[in-house]
Amino acid sequence: MQKLHALLILFMLFWFKPVVNKISIDRISEALIFCKKNNMDTSIAVMVDMSIHSGKNTFFVYDFKQKKITIEGLCAHGVGGGSTPIKPVFSNKEGSYCTSLGKYKVKGRAYSNWGIHVHYKMYGLEKTNSNAFNRIVVLHSYSPVPGQEIYPQTLFGQSAGCPVLSDVTMKKVDTLLKNRKKPVLLWIYS
Repeated sequence: MQKLHALLILFMLFWFKPVVNKISIDRISEALIFCKKNNMDTSIAVMVDMSIHSGKNTFFVYDFKQKKITIEGLCAHGVGGGSTPIKPVFSNKEGSYCTSLGKYKVKGRAYSNWGIHVHYKMYGLEKTNSNAFNRIVVLHSYSPVPGQEIYPQTLFGQSAGCPVLSDVTMKKVDTLLKNRKKPVLLWIYS
């Protein structure tokens, strides 16, 4: 009976991608490996899943040591390129007002005109987001973004390509990021 139970568990792990609080184990592992390889902070990573309905939490801070999500919230996507609340369009082009997919290095806290008046610089590390710094794509908040899920309603844009959080979520993120010695990984995927 124990062998059958063990085989069933192996079968399930092989056929179904394990998920830890909305992020796949594979993505968590890839993020940690990336952070180690690129001399980035290895205690946390920020994940933004643009495949999730915009009225649900799409922004997650994953703590590698605690092995769990410690912060989550809504995250607005860019309004450009024909983006809709249900289907965002992604682009790396300057002037597109679209969100760019890929891994970013988050480093550098500065004043923002929006939300809680804090933003973090984002440096695109892949071909899909290499123009982020030139496009002034930063992590910030915007007061109209709700502090909780609004599903089945949608969260429309409110961004020129930046990942934009509620003020409540951004305050938590700011507390977590402002004293980091190494850059933090922010990974936007769909």
